This record gives sequence, C-alpha cells and structure tokens, in this order.
Amino acid sequence: MSEDPAGAEPTPCIVTVAITGSVPTKADNPAVPITLAEQIESTHAAFEAGAVLAHCHVRNDDGTPTSDPERFARLLEGLRRHCPGMILQVSTGGRSGSGAERGGMLPLAPDMASLATGSCNFPTRVYDNPPELIDWLAAEMRRYGVKPEIEVFDLSMLFKAVEMAQDGRIDGPLHVQFVMGVKNAMPVDRAVFDFSVDTLARLAPDATWTGAGIGRDQLTLNRWSLERGGHCRTGLEDNVRLDRETLAPSNAALVRRVVDLLPAYDRRPATVAEARALLQLPEA
Repeated sequence: MSEDPAGAEPTPCIVTVAITGSVPTKADNPAVPITLAEQIESTHAAFEAGAVLAHCHVRNDDGTPTSDPERFARLLEGLRRHCPGMILQVSTGGRSGSGAERGGMLPLAPDMASLATGSCNFPTRVYDNPPELIDWLAAEMRRYGVKPEIEVFDLSMLFKAVEMAQDGRIDGPLHVQFVMGVKNAMPVDRAVFDFSVDTLARLAPDATWTGAGIGRDQLTLNRWSLERGGHCRTGLEDNVRLDRETLAPSNAALVRRVVDLLPAYDRRPATVAEARALLQLPEA
C-alpha cells in the first residue's frame, strides 16, 4: 500500500482503458466494441466511470483488425468530441499491419502511441519488432509530437527504452507499461514484477509506469501496481470477464472495478488535467 502521511490527500492514479484490441470478438463477449460508433460509445462510458487514457485499436466493421489511418482519424475525432481532454493513445502493434503500415496513423498526432522496443513470442506467433522498425516508429513519434508508451513484454525492452531515451531517440521522461500474462512472454510473477519496477526506478527515476495483466490476471496487476505506486490499465482488450464465470458487461464496468479498488491503497482517479501533468503532456 502506498504511504499516506497524516492529513495527506490520496495520490492520483491514471486509469487506462484498452477498449477493444485486435483479438477479442463478440463471441468472446458481446460487449466488445467493434464498430467506430460502438468504440466511441464504450470509451465515453469508461471516461465517465473514471478512465482518463484510452488505448485505441481500430477494426473493420466485420471485426478484423486494421491500421487504416482514415478509421483512426474518425475514431480520434469522435473521442475528442465525446470525451473532452481524454488522453488518446493509438496502438502501433503488429496484429493490425506490418512494417511502416503500423505507424501510418502517427501523422494524426494523437497524444500517445504504444512502442514495443523489442521482439518476443506471443501465443501463436512472434511479435516481431526489428531494430529498424523500432527506430522508425520512435522517429515518427518525435516528428509528430507523440509521446511513446513503452510496452515491456520482457526485461530487455526496458533496457532498450532507457538506452533510446539516453541517446535522444525517445524524448523523456519515459512512460512504461509492464505487460504480464501474455502466453509465451513475461509471466505473472511477483518477484519479476518488483524487479522490473525497481530496475526502472534505478535506470530512469523520473519515469512513470503502468501495470497491465492479461485475462484473470488483470486484477492481479491492478493490485500490484497500486501497492507499488504505479498506474492501472483495464479494459476488454485484455480481459472479457469480471471473474471466472461472469462476462464483463462493459469497459466501464472494468474501469469501475479499478476505481473501487483505489481507496484501499490511498489512491483516487486522476483527473484529465492531473494525468496530462503526470505524463508531461500538453493541456487539453
């Protein structure tokens, strides 16, 4: 639990909602938003529930993933209209495209974009992030004023991100997301989690960070992150259930579950202004 000196106010927690991803389908959970209209409506409800950062993928109307910049443009426009000031983060992950296609939406200048700084195994394939693609994505983010969220699926990615910040390929301070529970990648292990958090604090003491757990471990990472003073990610991209038997009724329900956890750790949901200040982003 975070320290709470007598009379101190609860510490803000940035709640991220990952609204759809590229894998869950309506067969997994009917609440997964697929169309742009569904994504905007679901994000708006999550925003009202306490999320201040939206991690965004786009899909075709049949549910297949895409990196289509035009669809990203329509999504970002709708979210800016319905969720004023919310931090909008686009995914440059590999399930929706390959090579430079993965960064085709960066000229839209979202607030943030995901950046994996290495390759790793995923459940059925290699998540391929060769050095030249990492450097190109990072350069495009600098060009358009987009802050990277460093996606750490194993420890080497953390060291690479620090190296890139030190030599100027990434503008600091870093914001890191520790992703645990993807099959064949970094497991959900408390000692590994604590070592990763401590290593980030040693190498980049001005960095901010979030914990993201997959499936039933989403709640585990929420709790561990709060204990260590980090921020939280939730949403239907990572997990379609509230528990082993109950499907999550919405992204907003998963956000409310995190918000309900916060008081036990002397935390409260960050406001839009607080989240932007913590991440050193421009005011909305």
